[in-house]
Amino acid sequence: MKKKLTVLTGAGMSAESGLSTFRDSGGLWEEYDVMKVASIRGWQEDPAMVLRFYNERRKQLATVKPNAGHNGLASLEEFYDVALITQNVDDLHERAGSSHVLHLHGKLTSACSATDKTLIYDIGYKEINTGDVAEDGGQLRPDIVWFGEQVPAMDMAILLISKADIVVVIGTSLNVYPAAGLVHYVSPGTPLYIIDPANVTIPLPKAHHIKEPASRGVVLLTKILLKL
Repeated sequence: MKKKLTVLTGAGMSAESGLSTFRDSGGLWEEYDVMKVASIRGWQEDPAMVLRFYNERRKQLATVKPNAGHNGLASLEEFYDVALITQNVDDLHERAGSSHVLHLHGKLTSACSATDKTLIYDIGYKEINTGDVAEDGGQLRPDIVWFGEQVPAMDMAILLISKADIVVVIGTSLNVYPAAGLVHYVSPGTPLYIIDPANVTIPLPKAHHIKEPASRGVVLLTKILLKL
């Protein structure tokens, strides 16, 4: 039976593919007011602007490809039972071939009804415009978890982390909650690897820090894991 490998990925995972990050210098938060484009209040106040913002993100996503880090994680499925938990809203893990991806914050390539978020539609890279409605008549909106909304996938994420034989964290500062709190569910004695070129606060005393970007870091991680 394959060991369970659970991987938590953040913005640094997709940065090498050319996707704009939100919190880094020059990121999207410097160009946009986060509360206007990524909160339920912003949607209520100006839904047209929010739709334009995510239409731009979707259009950009269609032009980029998975990087070596995404591809490397997909390749690990040959040796491990890999579960990916991603804070990213892109579809690059799926496009790389990963078969078990849990999106904490939703997906750019999906839309849902503004009045019933359980009505979800796969829209690919198409735009959502004012007047596009779901089957219940509600305006379609991005299937994204905004500030001020519950994170429905958290319970499953906690279960995946707590049951893992090995946990890896890639490209996330571990400063943003509730996702950052997931590392506290790593079972005692479970190996934890953190891949990030920056200095990060190591949450557990025996965590291993691979100080590299995602692509290079996954190569080094693979070499380590295949020796276990």
